[in-house]
Amino acid sequence: MTVINHFIRGQEAAGTGTATKPVYNPATGAISAELRLASREDLDATVAIAKEAAATWGDISLAKRTAVLFKFRELVAAHVDELAQLITAEHGKVLSDAKGEIGRGLEVIEYACGIPTLLKGDYSDQVSTGIDVFSFREPIGVVAGITPFNFPVMVPLWMAPMAIATGNAFILKPSHRVPSAAMLLADLFKQAGLPDGVFQVLHGDREVVSGLLTHPDIDGISFVGSTPVAKHINEVATAHGKRVQALGGAKNHAIVMPDADLDNAADHLAAAAFGSAGQRCMAISVAVAVGDAADLLVKKVEERALDVRVKNGTEPDADMGPVISSESKNFIVKTITEAEQAGAAMVVDGRDLVVPGHEEGFWVGPTVLDHVKTEMSAYQEEIFGPVLVVVRVQDLEEGIKLINANPYGNGTAIFTSSGAAARKFQRSVDVGMIGINVPLPVPVAYYSFGGWKASLFGDKHIYGPEGVSFYTRGKVITSRWPEASHASGASYNFPSN
Repeated sequence: MTVINHFIRGQEAAGTGTATKPVYNPATGAISAELRLASREDLDATVAIAKEAAATWGDISLAKRTAVLFKFRELVAAHVDELAQLITAEHGKVLSDAKGEIGRGLEVIEYACGIPTLLKGDYSDQVSTGIDVFSFREPIGVVAGITPFNFPVMVPLWMAPMAIATGNAFILKPSHRVPSAAMLLADLFKQAGLPDGVFQVLHGDREVVSGLLTHPDIDGISFVGSTPVAKHINEVATAHGKRVQALGGAKNHAIVMPDADLDNAADHLAAAAFGSAGQRCMAISVAVAVGDAADLLVKKVEERALDVRVKNGTEPDADMGPVISSESKNFIVKTITEAEQAGAAMVVDGRDLVVPGHEEGFWVGPTVLDHVKTEMSAYQEEIFGPVLVVVRVQDLEEGIKLINANPYGNGTAIFTSSGAAARKFQRSVDVGMIGINVPLPVPVAYYSFGGWKASLFGDKHIYGPEGVSFYTRGKVITSRWPEASHASGASYNFPSN
């Protein structure tokens, strides 16, 4: 049995913890490895190493930092196939989707390579007689990233390159379900010349997370996961004086107007709902069909759902793989059943899907539920599975009210050929990321990712300009260098010009 260790001070380390967790292949249901969990001793040692590393890394020149990041970018690009195979083996998503998430992670590394420009401060000459004012930003110190199972490479790369480029030391606590890709990223950072201790990987459970949130030498926490956990992390970490960005869950709606290209809309709805088995915080899980669009749209989505090829993600023609665990499968099936019993119309039923040769895998097929009401659990819950629910409304205004009444505000989309409708939509919805004829509006790396309402805790979005701001703090210097003959002039009054 393969044993997966931690990555501490530049090398794999077993640590002192004796507890382990199994790592599964979701396509087969078989245990593929045992993951070592860190002890409190391991946590304290890792943080101490990071604090020591941060003190020197933060003083290293921007030129040397960017040289490491450029090299790291090339190494990640050279290992896309290997990283994708690790993702598929532990997450289950198809290889092409795994490569896609690595590509989006590479974009953030590339943005971080421009850190000399991103950290430029301001300078104001002669603000008062003989006095100048200038500003710059410094790293905050040691930061931890707690990442989810659904993007084993992309989400860590949303965090670590930005934190490291700005001069911090970074501790990654990946999901115990998908630990292997994190270990390869650590090795690639090492190969790129990153000093030992600047990037470390610590595996663990709630005890480790709690330790990170309360440890006095952790200065910042970045988190992506469910809303209840994001809320808890924000409350605990901020109470212990830490800077926090905690991205929570989602229930993303896509409004489809009667004037939309319904074939295009159906194609994108199916891909956005069933890609990665719906295990994306930006997945479209609610189709809001407006007026006359509903019947034809549901028919077209049904056709596409039935055509989705659900297989082991290693199969070259697979469109969708399994869900992450048996617990996840059971929850998804339970929620579908509750909706059916509450009166939703079952258009496509994926509950009993069996993949030949993989009978023990965690499979749920694409599912489409029509005539869903807002009081149903299928509408209220973040299902995180390949389930698209259809809610019917009379007009755009009713659709916008529906979206704004939802507690989440992560992503949303509209399909329309009307510029007026699109503009009204983008200005009226209380959502952080909006797509116009784009179903998964994940911002490019030089913008920032994050939602509103129950989808974000803390005031900073992740990566992009807000990522630079989160991992740094500003200093403003007021400077005077008087000539000897003019050195006096002190006053008991508050200074002015």
